[in-house]
Amino acid sequence: MIAGHLQEKKGLFYIVLNCKDENGKRKPKWIPTGLKAKGNKKKAEVLLLDARKNYKDPSEDVEINQPQSKQEPENPPIGEGEILFADFMDQWLQMVKHQIELTTYVTYELAVERRINPYFREKGITLQSLQPRHLHEFYMYILSTYKVKTNTVQHLHANIRQALQYAYAMDLILTNPADKGVRPKKNQFVGSFYNSSELNELFDVVKDDPVELAVLLAAFYGLRRGEIVGLKWQSINFENNTLTIQHTVTAITHNGKYIELEKDRAKNKSSHRTLPLVPVFRELLLRLLDEQQLNKKLYKSSYCMNYKDYIYVNKLGERIKPGYITQHFPLVLEKNELRRIRFHDLRHSCASLLLANGVSLKEIQEWLGHSHYSTTANIYAHLEYHSKISSAQVMSNSLNLQLT
Repeated sequence: MIAGHLQEKKGLFYIVLNCKDENGKRKPKWIPTGLKAKGNKKKAEVLLLDARKNYKDPSEDVEINQPQSKQEPENPPIGEGEILFADFMDQWLQMVKHQIELTTYVTYELAVERRINPYFREKGITLQSLQPRHLHEFYMYILSTYKVKTNTVQHLHANIRQALQYAYAMDLILTNPADKGVRPKKNQFVGSFYNSSELNELFDVVKDDPVELAVLLAAFYGLRRGEIVGLKWQSINFENNTLTIQHTVTAITHNGKYIELEKDRAKNKSSHRTLPLVPVFRELLLRLLDEQQLNKKLYKSSYCMNYKDYIYVNKLGERIKPGYITQHFPLVLEKNELRRIRFHDLRHSCASLLLANGVSLKEIQEWLGHSHYSTTANIYAHLEYHSKISSAQVMSNSLNLQLT
């Protein structure tokens, strides 16, 4: 059965079969399905499977529907050398492009184009001949050549396994070689963080700086960068004194073009959360609201009205770019001779400060908006100290330990 995938073009589904010309060079065959892309994915997949099963190479004299001999499997996988693994990964990218978020797709695309395909294309390994040892050798190559952490290889492994699972579901391979446990173990994450005195010093130096609001929200509420930039005035309830995280803004570069993605939802279900608006932040936001109204009058037609609903804008009403925060933050630290941490480490600082003051991991999970308790525990359990004090007290009361 020949390999193939669905391709969307001008709102319609096309079947693309991985054919070859008389010289053995790859020459895709496009077959129109006549189906609109929207709402017809399952129908198109049925047509794709049928086309892959019944396609006949013009160079062969066998009829398309000629019965197979009893010795042959009913749906044999494509033969070795039929398609390079790198070519298959390209096809898989096109297949998933319209099924996942653009931010996720860009991550997949970078992994495939920069790391996975260059290696496997040079090796000439086909999809059918791919074995667990090939993947293991690839992971070791990435670790030694690029000096990355094993977490990076974990992400590459996840991309490869997902693609191979699709190949397995489409009967292109008999088993998924990525299921053989060849990936390296994940690094234990230990985030950097500021203590309370360092945070207070940071608050002093960022006062009136463009990055001030981002620093305060990340350190106090543990907000992510996209959540900070995505805050809208409608998310603030000054009557009930609440702040709701329900809109995000993220930035990506795709095909050389800078794109900001606005989403009327948080990162996950748990990330959509409502937090108490404490007096100091209530006063800060009311001051920012007054400043925005004043700037609209002051700059008149020069004031940008495209982001009037957003909180984090400059004097001309332009929304602060996500990348500006992470680029400007280390400059502030360096200028004021503060210990270097990442901007995202302010979120870790928030969690560590809560733990140090007896807040449970479950409560921190809800405060930070982690989708699973295990995520919070894996990251911050080593910082939890109060439970260890209780354990030490229990052991002291239970044992008559005396040292001379």
